[in-house]
Amino acid sequence: MVLDKLRAPRGLRRKAVTLLTGLTFVIVAATGIAAFAAGFDIQVVGLHTLMGFVFILLVAFHLVNNRKPLLRYVRSKTLWGSLAVTAVMAIVVWRQPPAVKMLLSLSGNLGPAQERFQMSEDHMVFQYSPADDYKLALTVKTGPTYQLENPPQIAIWLENQGAYHIKTLLAPDKDKEGMLPYWAFKKKGWEQAKRKAEENNAKVDGVSSATPNGSFNPADYILPADPENSMPYKLLIEINQPGDAHGSLEDQPSLVYAVEIDNSLPRTFQVLDLAGYPQREQIDGQESWPLYYVNEEFGSALDLIDSALLTIERTPAGSVGTIQETGN
Repeated sequence: MVLDKLRAPRGLRRKAVTLLTGLTFVIVAATGIAAFAAGFDIQVVGLHTLMGFVFILLVAFHLVNNRKPLLRYVRSKTLWGSLAVTAVMAIVVWRQPPAVKMLLSLSGNLGPAQERFQMSEDHMVFQYSPADDYKLALTVKTGPTYQLENPPQIAIWLENQGAYHIKTLLAPDKDKEGMLPYWAFKKKGWEQAKRKAEENNAKVDGVSSATPNGSFNPADYILPADPENSMPYKLLIEINQPGDAHGSLEDQPSLVYAVEIDNSLPRTFQVLDLAGYPQREQIDGQESWPLYYVNEEFGSALDLIDSALLTIERTPAGSVGTIQETGN
């Protein structure tokens, strides 16, 4: 009897840890399913994350309480089979083959990020939401020469009315930025101007408060404080397929597509037009990349993009809406 009384607290501890572990797992599982099925909710994700840390702590206590049987499992051959299965599952999910991507696309949780990019066999969708009441969705339908196995390099960015870069929405691969010289030149100029402004103790969000066209903050153009005095801005795409020889061109230059957005004349749907191809020049000792009209020397490069449509959803204050991401 005395021994039973001494063991009672230990037995109670085991039961408590086991029950707490099980109940915590229920909460983690339920919030995980909710986070996958529903739209992003900071309370659901926060509860899932924090209870996950509690679950880890309880599992540690559970391992201590059951160390003897667990040590027997570790010494068995089943351990290696379990490790192999777990490793294979982790690698498959990490690499995201088409089946896994299809499963993930069923999720309603797009996360809190302002920017999202999705690629399918015949189109790509890029979304940018600087605010809940202002959402941009760019849908680019790929053309017949677009190669999924060897995709072209693409950059998407915003420019102000003075043709100065204000924000990159989608950047190319770091080691292939040279394939998109127009975007790289614009981005380089923006970085230099911002550095100079900071060195001169100017405000980080603007070169000059007197001229909206000198601001570094894209919200000054997309979400102006005074819509009636807003300044137009542009959305641009530069695309280049590596090794796309055509006619006399050993490698066709990149092509630039653009559309102007004017908040004072709101339009829901706007089609991007071919703006031209960039060519390097020296003007008064300064590097420049003007755009030239596309001529008959171009061929397959013109068929990389079939069409590019920009959709803008502006929601009146007090009734926030959403744009659902186009599925695969």
